[in-house]
Amino acid sequence: MRSVLPFFSTGSRRFDSLSPREILSLAIGAEEEDAAIYALYASRLRDEYPASAAVFEAMAAEENEHRRLLIDLYRARFGDLILPIRREHIADFYVRKPIWLVENLGLDRIREEVRAMEQGALAFYRAAAARTTDAEVRKLLGDLAAAEARHDDDAAKLSADLLAGGEGEKEEATAKRQFVLTWVQPGLAGLMDGSVSTLAPIFATAFATQNPWTTFLVGLSASVGAGISMGFTEAAHDDGKLSGRGAPWKRGLASGVMTTLGGLGHALPYLIPHFWTATAIALVVVFLELWAIVWIQHRFMETPISRAMFQILLGGGLVLAVGILIGGA
Repeated sequence: MRSVLPFFSTGSRRFDSLSPREILSLAIGAEEEDAAIYALYASRLRDEYPASAAVFEAMAAEENEHRRLLIDLYRARFGDLILPIRREHIADFYVRKPIWLVENLGLDRIREEVRAMEQGALAFYRAAAARTTDAEVRKLLGDLAAAEARHDDDAAKLSADLLAGGEGEKEEATAKRQFVLTWVQPGLAGLMDGSVSTLAPIFATAFATQNPWTTFLVGLSASVGAGISMGFTEAAHDDGKLSGRGAPWKRGLASGVMTTLGGLGHALPYLIPHFWTATAIALVVVFLELWAIVWIQHRFMETPISRAMFQILLGGGLVLAVGILIGGA
């Protein structure tokens, strides 16, 4: 007698081998999981993006309704014992990313994940229905595919309705502001510090010793040290709860990495053993770094281009000149 729980055997089952009872059990579990994911997204977004949270709450309710209908059909045909089949038991069933990998994504990424969830379920059910020769299974899969198609269309319409009237624009503006506060602002501060503050010691060492390797070591130590200092300072001075600037580790990471890169940019050319060649390349890199800072300030911080050029190019030029003068004295 064939076991009613064949998925407990070694290895995963193939979807084609499932009975209608097992397919219904699998669909019930999938709907429960998707409803929980949508509810978690809604909870995560409710404070900052209430309109999108409402969309996900409605989608969770839709999934729960699908689950209820599936359970009613299952009980009518097979009784009250629902087989505990999960998607990981089936080799060719569509998978979901672990929730801890996606729950803290930004709004746009969450929307992309949700769209992929719906489209993945729809595509799988359609493909499964097309390749089965069992009429009963084929009908069941077709019904599930139709339900997923309606859900996808309803979700798109619901999103359009709830995000109309300027709510979508407000949420996009909020997401952009959060991105700037969490990543761009500390990263820009780090890039400015790393690019400008290391100019004097690196070029002073270069012109004082005219030794590329020594200059590189000074630049490397100054860049890495400044990156560690800036990263810890950014992470420690503001936990982000009152300022709304985001998680301290994200801001610290952005600041520390960009500080290090800013200094390394004009230190790495001194790996070239010829002093004047390395210096010429380092000066070109400095020019590109300063222009990159100007562009970021203008693009993300909305600083007028003329003011950004005056502040960064003049300030960087003065620090560079000081380093060359001191090193050549």
